[in-house]
Amino acid sequence: MRRVSAPPLRACIEQFYAAVPLLFAVAEEFGPLRLFVRKEPGAPYYGGPSHAQPTAAGSAAVTAADIARVRARQRELGVPEAFEWLAEAAPTLRARIEAAGLSVQERPLMVLDPHHPLPQHPLPDGVTLRALTADDPALPAALALPRLAFAATGTAVGATGRTELAAVAQQLVADGTVETTRPTLRAGHKTLIAAVAPDGTPLAVGHHHPANGTTEIGGIGTLPTARRQGLAAAVTTALATHARAHGVHTVFLAYAEDAVARIYARLGFRPADTTLLIANQPARS
Repeated sequence: MRRVSAPPLRACIEQFYAAVPLLFAVAEEFGPLRLFVRKEPGAPYYGGPSHAQPTAAGSAAVTAADIARVRARQRELGVPEAFEWLAEAAPTLRARIEAAGLSVQERPLMVLDPHHPLPQHPLPDGVTLRALTADDPALPAALALPRLAFAATGTAVGATGRTELAAVAQQLVADGTVETTRPTLRAGHKTLIAAVAPDGTPLAVGHHHPANGTTEIGGIGTLPTARRQGLAAAVTTALATHARAHGVHTVFLAYAEDAVARIYARLGFRPADTTLLIANQPARS
């Protein structure tokens, strides 16, 4: 596959990673590191709760003491000791993070060719695509779906279906997750698109967070019993189409499995010379 590796792309993604968390958090400075702290308990947060990243000017100057100070603050806040950055933007940081005892995961990135026409995907009979509003009755189940999809890795059809989805949706209503997500949707900070069955059950979902002409598509998941119908590809295409229609010029995503990357490649996404590294944090949905 042809690589997309122009410096402006890296700059767009760096700016995106610095800007989006500030929609939901405040930044606390620890020398060359900044830690994003949620403005209020339960507020929806992009990229995981209270992660840290190097500042643009300080990536080469991060010391073990800086890392220790951030980790101490994260423990004080009761959040994961998470760091997130672009590998090429801070090439020496990984060794320092690992030396501090944290494991590092790689998440390769892919970017949508801005000139690639987005294909149309046929949907099963009765299934429709829609952007969910804050008051959409399908919202609780749509927020629950990725938890089931990512728990059953791979792309094979699984046994987890509507009964389990309804149970997790009820949990997210009860613990306040659904309610704290609504303001993000109303403000346009997050767009959530679902492939919805005739009875209103979301079968596949995904989201994107636009900022300054750039967005990352994430949370693409299909209910295991509904896999192998092209639903994830249809949702991804719908998200990219929505982003383009709203002035976004750089659309990218991260992936964890090669099988998933091949699906994105067929949609027009190409590997980018950028790798997202996450320490001691679950893979970003």
